[in-house]
Amino acid sequence: MAGKLRFFTLTVILAVGIIAVWRLQKAAVHPQTTNHAVINTLTAGASEGYAKVLAPRPFSFPADHGPHDDYKTEWWYFTGNLKDASGRRFGYELTFFRISLSPVKPQSSSAWRTNQIYMAHFALTDADTGRFHAFERFSRGAAGLAGASKEKLHIWLDDWSITPVEGTDFPLRLQAHEKQIRLDLTLSPAKPIVLQGDRGFSKKGAGPGQASHYYSFTRLPTTGTLQIGNHFYSVAGNSWMDREWSTSALSKDQAGWDWFALQLSDGYDVMFYRLRLKNGQTDSHSAGTLIDVKGGLARLDHNNVSIQPLATWQSPQTGIEYPAKWRLQVPQYDLDLTIEPVIPNQELNLTFKYWEGAVNIQGRHRGKPVSGQGYVELAGYHR
Repeated sequence: MAGKLRFFTLTVILAVGIIAVWRLQKAAVHPQTTNHAVINTLTAGASEGYAKVLAPRPFSFPADHGPHDDYKTEWWYFTGNLKDASGRRFGYELTFFRISLSPVKPQSSSAWRTNQIYMAHFALTDADTGRFHAFERFSRGAAGLAGASKEKLHIWLDDWSITPVEGTDFPLRLQAHEKQIRLDLTLSPAKPIVLQGDRGFSKKGAGPGQASHYYSFTRLPTTGTLQIGNHFYSVAGNSWMDREWSTSALSKDQAGWDWFALQLSDGYDVMFYRLRLKNGQTDSHSAGTLIDVKGGLARLDHNNVSIQPLATWQSPQTGIEYPAKWRLQVPQYDLDLTIEPVIPNQELNLTFKYWEGAVNIQGRHRGKPVSGQGYVELAGYHR
C-alpha cells in the first residue's frame, strides 16, 4: 500500500520542497519557513536540465491533461462549494502535485526506480459545525502507487483519484477518503477552458522561466456524496479546476501570494493572484482574469485590481496571522466585492502551513447587487 511507503526518507526530506514549488510559483516561500533548504532548491541552479516556460505554446488535449515530466513541477487543483438539500454548506479541496527529483530518469529495470514524487492534499470544510479537516499523502510515481495518465485526465495517489467517468476528460469523478472523511463527486464544465495569461503563458516574475503554462475550468457544476463521521450528505454546487506546470526559480523579493477564485451569482467568474513583495507592496506580475457568462475573457493586472484586507485571524495552532476579509475592486469593470471566509479556521497545518478555504461574496457588479462563493489561498504569512 502506498500509505505504508509514502514516508520513506527521501519523500520526507522533499516534502516542504514539493509544497514550496506548487501552485505555479505564484510567489516565493517566506525565507523563514520550516526549511531554508526550500529556497536553495528553487534557485536558478536547481532548475538546470529541466524544460522552462519561456513563451506561449499551443495546447494539445488530452496530452496536456497528463504529466510533463521534463518540467520540475506541476499540479492538478480542484476546489468547490457544495450544499445538501437542507442548505448545509461545505467546501472542499483536492489537489495533486508532481515534482521531479532530477531532470534525468534513472536507468533501471526496477519498477520502483523513479525521479518523480507525488503529493496530494484533501480538505473539507463543514460550515454548520465550524469544523475543518485536512490531510496529505506522499508517494513515489512508480509501481502504480501514484501517477498521471498521458491518454486522459486521470491522476491518482493510492486510492485518492481524479478520473473520467468515460472518455478522456469530463465528466470527472473525484474520490478521496481519510478516516471517516470522504468525498465522491462528479464534475462537468459549464464554460469552456480558460487559458490564463497570454494564451496560457502566465508570467510570475521578470526573469526567464519565471512563468507557468496555466489553464482553468472556472465553473464546474458538481454533484455527489460527502461523508463526515457516520453521516452521509448528497450535495450539489460548483467546483473550480486549475492546471499548471513549470520550472521556476523564485524571485528573491517575493514574500508570498493571495489567490482568489470567485464564482458570482450573475454568472461571472474572477481569478486573481496577488504576489506580495517583502516590503508589503504588490508585485507588478500579479494578474488574473474576468470570465463572463459565456466564457469570454478580460485580462486583469496589478494596475486595475485593488485588494484591501479588512480583518485578520490568528491560528491557535501555528500562531500565523492571516487576512480574514477583503475588499476586491476592479473599477474598469464596475466590480466591487467583499469577500469573507465561511469559517475562520481553514488552515492546512500540514508539512507546509498555509490557509486555503471557502468564502462568501457580497457586492456590486455593473451597478447591480451580486453575491457568490469561491476559494482563497494564502501562503507566505509564516513569520
